[in-house]
Amino acid sequence: MTAGSEQQFDPLGVLAALERHYVSYVVIGGLAQVLRGADLVSTGVDICPSFAKNNLDQLTASITELDATVIAGRRVVLDELTLTREPVIDVFTRAGALKVIASPAGVPNGYVDLRRAASREDLGHGVRPLVASAGDLAAMAAALGRVSDLERLAALRRIVELDAGRPGPPEPAATATPTRPSPATRRAPRATR
Repeated sequence: MTAGSEQQFDPLGVLAALERHYVSYVVIGGLAQVLRGADLVSTGVDICPSFAKNNLDQLTASITELDATVIAGRRVVLDELTLTREPVIDVFTRAGALKVIASPAGVPNGYVDLRRAASREDLGHGVRPLVASAGDLAAMAAALGRVSDLERLAALRRIVELDAGRPGPPEPAATATPTRPSPATRRAPRATR
């Protein structure tokens, strides 16, 4: 990016590339908070990927498709060693910023823990990423302890409360079928005198 130019932010473009390459990941950070109902503006996509070898190869292929670079214009290589050495990798793509976070604060086992409560969200254009639950997002914000995260913590906890009190999907309506009494339940006419 050159000085004075503005970088485009196309979160659907980033997520669509991940989906095209069948990357296993969970969306976290500001974008996940927005998707869960938080009132904020996100300027990048944060993900926590699975560490499976093929998955990291697919992640590398997807960000290569997006012309990804890291600081100083270096090409990005994502493998288990790199993610262990650098738990947060900032990647710059033609569709905007992507942050790859191996083990987010507050979630010790990263992807394995996050996927349990995450849900698939339909964002349109065939993009259906796993998005971290509001509870996990609150845990990450609390563990980070940054002022900006702590300011959002109350809103995230309120979203958790609302999700907990939200009724499930409505039951299908039972169709009433007219029934006729069986012969055994029909009353015989009374004899009159």
